[in-house]
Amino acid sequence: MALDTQTIEQLEAASFRRLISHLQNNTEVQNIDLMILADFCRNCLSKWMVSSANELGVEFDYDQAREHVYGMPYSEWKGLHQQPATPEQMAAFQARQDAKQKG
Repeated sequence: MALDTQTIEQLEAASFRRLISHLQNNTEVQNIDLMILADFCRNCLSKWMVSSANELGVEFDYDQAREHVYGMPYSEWKGLHQQPATPEQMAAFQARQDAKQKG
């Protein structure tokens, strides 16, 4: 059964809201870990929201998007939940970036 465009968009929107909620409830998952494993993080989601807003002609800036994704101002989230990246995390992140450049 093929779904119509409106239903697909509703499913996508609901899934995105669930992803945002999941990330807000799992603050122990650090952005660098997301970048290492999945090549995106909360900040990427925020940038994608801003880009989508721009495509729709809606004013929505990066700080607003981050507050939406993080569930609070980014500076507050950072102070409460962000841990310094370990040398191992930085090495893994750099290895991922190097692998991407090699293509």
